[in-house]
Formats: sequence, structure tokens, C-alpha cells
Amino acid sequence: METRIAVIGVVVENPESTEILNGILHEYRQWIIGRMGIPYRQKKVSIISLAVDAPQEIIAALSGKIGKLPGVSSKTAYSAVKNGTETA
Repeated sequence: METRIAVIGVVVENPESTEILNGILHEYRQWIIGRMGIPYRQKKVSIISLAVDAPQEIIAALSGKIGKLPGVSSKTAYSAVKNGTETA
């Protein structure tokens, strides 16, 4: 199975979506390499960075589920590396 390395940036503006978001992240835990969360109290948002190594379909599904939550947005940046080899 071919996997991709990606970073998913998440901005949480609605704290009521946090519990559902954490459930989604738990569901995809096998694909998450690391996670960093930063509460930005002055602006009343949380910023989360997810590093993942998964098939492209899984990454797209994870980012899509996150982005559908009320008051939550996500963007994904993919590495050019697939399974340890650089793509052209």
C-alpha cells in the first residue's frame, strides 16, 4: 500500500467541536505520526498541526471529516515523497 507524508493544519474556532474532533483523531490514530496543539487564547482559537503517513485517500478522508465540523477548518500539504522515494 502506497502512503504519503502530509501535514494537516487545523484551526478550531468553535470549542464545542473539540470533542468530536478528538474522536475523529482517535479513529485515525494509526496514521498520525505526531500532533501539536497550540491554544491561542487572545484570538479564542486553537491551532493543531497533524503529521500523517497514510494512503492519499485516508489523508483526504481525515481532512474532509475535520473540515466539515462546525467552526473548524483544515488544509493539507503533501510531501513529494511516496514510500521513501521522491516523485517527479
